[in-house]
Amino acid sequence: MTTHRVPEAEEPGRREPVEQRGMFASFRVRNYRLYFAGQTLSLVGTWMQATAQAWLVLTLSDSAAVLGLIVALQALPILLFGPYAGVLADRLDRRRTMIVLQSAMGVLAVVLAVLALGGWVQVWHVGVLAVLLGLGNAFENPARQAFLHQIVGNDLIRNAVTLNSVMVNAARAVGPAVAGVVLAAVGAGWCFAINAASFVAVVVSLVSLRTDEITPETPITRARGQLREGFVYVAREPLLWVPLAMMGVVGTLAYEFQVSLPAAAKDAFHGGPQAFGFMTASMGVGAVVGGLIVAARGTIGLRTLTLAAVGFGITITITAVVPELWMAIVALFFTGWLSVSFLSTGNATLQLNSEPHMRGRVMALWSVAFMGSTPIGGPIIGWISEAAGARIGLAVGAAACFLAAVVGLIGWRAAARRRPVARLQATDDIRADRR
Repeated sequence: MTTHRVPEAEEPGRREPVEQRGMFASFRVRNYRLYFAGQTLSLVGTWMQATAQAWLVLTLSDSAAVLGLIVALQALPILLFGPYAGVLADRLDRRRTMIVLQSAMGVLAVVLAVLALGGWVQVWHVGVLAVLLGLGNAFENPARQAFLHQIVGNDLIRNAVTLNSVMVNAARAVGPAVAGVVLAAVGAGWCFAINAASFVAVVVSLVSLRTDEITPETPITRARGQLREGFVYVAREPLLWVPLAMMGVVGTLAYEFQVSLPAAAKDAFHGGPQAFGFMTASMGVGAVVGGLIVAARGTIGLRTLTLAAVGFGITITITAVVPELWMAIVALFFTGWLSVSFLSTGNATLQLNSEPHMRGRVMALWSVAFMGSTPIGGPIIGWISEAAGARIGLAVGAAACFLAAVVGLIGWRAAARRRPVARLQATDDIRADRR
């Protein structure tokens, strides 16, 4: 008799085997420990540079709209080249791709540090380097996202994705706080220099991985139509296109914190770089705490993603309306918590429902939805924050979360209606085999 797997239209309670559970289950894999350590050091530098760059641009231009434009320029290559970068991630050796691109992005950080320390930096310099950095990110992101699955496999991918989100947000907690101190003490240039040095850590960690312990995935052969093939593949599977649509909405208008938070720190709460650093750090601490809890739970799917979107919207709304800075810092703690829950749930849902030879293209679309939407959302939120106030800019992001939740609810209910039909079909197939 042929064994049939009963299709699942939605997997609200899918969990790893017992032996693969636990908050830090992925740390049992040596390669993941090395990868995690290198990425952590690098990301602390990245958040230091992001914080210093945002404050530098705001100081040089005195315009939230200009800041939004710079953030948009950095994400523009992801929007333009992200889908094709996913095709390359399925064609090329992902580890080697990451080593080359991480090295190149380290060089860009050196250039920005030299310009800032020498007192020559202008807004257009930051804009040009932001575009080049975005180009590196566009091609590195899908390779990195898909490579994680090769390190830990199916059973640990959800845990690894969540721990990665914890890592990003731990860096978000440490990086901006340190950047605020460094900015006030010696200026933005040293933040950029520290980031340049941090790229060494991630390159060393990638070179040090044991290649015989990396799950091999045969690169696809170059052929016509592979980009279109990726779009068609996603469009026919609700567990892929619904999370991507939700992230497209949230990524465009809610995840523009590089624009909305410095504007809120300066205009709504009348603070300086330290206030901005502590606001961002609070969000990062909340993401770490929430991420560790999510890492231990193991639930994925559209229902969980929808609930996370609702919670994310509520916490951003609270941040937008509170009158005092300390209240915003508290609210941002919970914003970070729900942010990492939304991110990790969506990412893991895509990873577990993608075929290996399509994973690079699927995760490239995730990068486009998350970061590539910034060229659209960054200027919008920047313009709104300048014209109507930073609080309104945050409120627009909250509304986007609620809209995404509506999309998720519709997709979840549609998937739930499909499940009985799928199970009935599978049962008929099994009976046919028995006859």
